[in-house]
Amino acid sequence: MAETRSTKSGFSAEERAAMKAAAAERKASQKQQDLDEALAEVIAKLPDDERAMAEAIDAIVREHAPGLTSKTYYGMPGWALDGKVCLFMSPASKFKVRYSTIGFEQVANLDDGDMWPTSFAIRRIGRAESETITALVKKAVS
Repeated sequence: MAETRSTKSGFSAEERAAMKAAAAERKASQKQQDLDEALAEVIAKLPDDERAMAEAIDAIVREHAPGLTSKTYYGMPGWALDGKVCLFMSPASKFKVRYSTIGFEQVANLDDGDMWPTSFAIRRIGRAESETITALVKKAVS
């Protein structure tokens, strides 16, 4: 695992870059076409393995949760419900960590009793992972 150095602020260079990306996202046009293009650009810049995962998630969202809209989230692929990020993919390469994650935010309807997972580690998306992600996405928007 690569070492990430933090600065006086306590944030690593990767974390500072993510915060700058978030600020730029807030300033960007909110037209859906622009948001779709921004998501496509973020996905296209990913390394091959992570791009394949992001494309698979995007395909699942478009097929099974058409109410979610394209969004970038701190420079990562994301999908929003009523303008608020519902689901995102945190690529391992962005923060130089061991695995990517799929995360769900507060608007996702994943509640299951008093405790439930909202983040899942992924290294690739095969058939079983695709089925799990599809079920989670459907539940998130139900």
